Amino acid sequence: MVKHRAIAALLRWVDSSVADVDTTDRSVDWLRALPFVGMHIACLGVFWVGWSPFAVTTAVVLYVVRMLAITGFYHRYFSHRSFATSRVTQTVFAVIGASAVQRGPLWWAAHHRHHHRHSDRPDDTHSPKQEGFFWSHVGWFLSRANFPIREERIPDLLKFPELRFLDRFDILVGVALAVSLYVLGAILKWSVPELGVSGGQLLIWGFFVSTIVLYHATFTINSFAHRFGRRRYATADESRNNVWLALITFGEGWHNNHHHYPASARQGFYWWEIDITWYFLKLLERLGLIWQLRPIPLSRRESGQLTDRETARES
Repeated sequence: MVKHRAIAALLRWVDSSVADVDTTDRSVDWLRALPFVGMHIACLGVFWVGWSPFAVTTAVVLYVVRMLAITGFYHRYFSHRSFATSRVTQTVFAVIGASAVQRGPLWWAAHHRHHHRHSDRPDDTHSPKQEGFFWSHVGWFLSRANFPIREERIPDLLKFPELRFLDRFDILVGVALAVSLYVLGAILKWSVPELGVSGGQLLIWGFFVSTIVLYHATFTINSFAHRFGRRRYATADESRNNVWLALITFGEGWHNNHHHYPASARQGFYWWEIDITWYFLKLLERLGLIWQLRPIPLSRRESGQLTDRETARES
C-alpha cells in the first residue's frame, strides 16, 4: 500500500488524473510536493549564476504576463465568468496561466468557486480563520484531500477537451518554459556575449525566481487578504481590502470588494483603487479579444457598506 501510494505521488508530478482515492486525507503529500520545495531551493542558484539586467528584466516580464493570466483569466474568467471571449483566446491564456505552475485552469477555478461558496466557514478550502496561516497560504494545495478537481463546481468548463487535457498535463507547460529559457540563455551567451547572460542564469531568474515570487504573491490573497486590511462591505466572511496586496497582485487585493460582488470583472470599485488587471482587460476588450465585461453596478457598489465606526471595529 505504501509503495503504491509513493508511485502514485510520483506519477502525479506529470499526470494530475492520478488522484488519491481518499479525498478526506488532509495530510501534506510530501513526495508529490518535492518539486514545489525544490523550486524554492533552486532560487539559491542566483549565488552561482549571478545576475544581469537581461535576466532580471525577463523575470519581471514573466511575472507580469503570468500574473495577468492568473488574475484576468484563471480568476476573473474561468472562476467567475466575468466576461466573454473566444475559445481560442481562452485556450491561449489558459496555457499562459499554466506556465505559472499553479495547476490547470479547471482545478484552479473549481477550488476557487468552492472557496466562495463556503468562504471562512468550516468547509472553506483555504481559510486562515478556520485552519491558520500556513494552511491558507500553502498547506491546502499540498494536501491529498485537495489534489483532485472538484468537477461538480465546473460543469461549464468540463465541456472543453483542450482544457481537460491542459489540466491533466499542466506541468508540461512549465517544463517547456523552463527549457526554453535555458536554451535562449545559452544562445544569447554565444551570440550576444555582451548581455552577460547564460542558460543557467536565465533559467534561475526567468523561471525559478519569477515563479516563486509569483506563487507567494498570489497566495497572499488566500492568507493575508483574509486577515489584514479594511472591510468596506459587510460580507459574511473575513475578506479585506489591502492596497499593498492590490499592487503586487494587480488588483486582487481589493478582496472585500470582490467578495461583495464576485461577478464583477473590476475589483477596484473606485477610480483611486488601482486595478491593473481591469486596465488589461479593458485593453483586450478594445482589441476585440474579449467582450461583455461585467462592471460593478452602481447600486451594488453603494449598498451594504459598513459605517466608519463599523469599519474601524472590524479592521
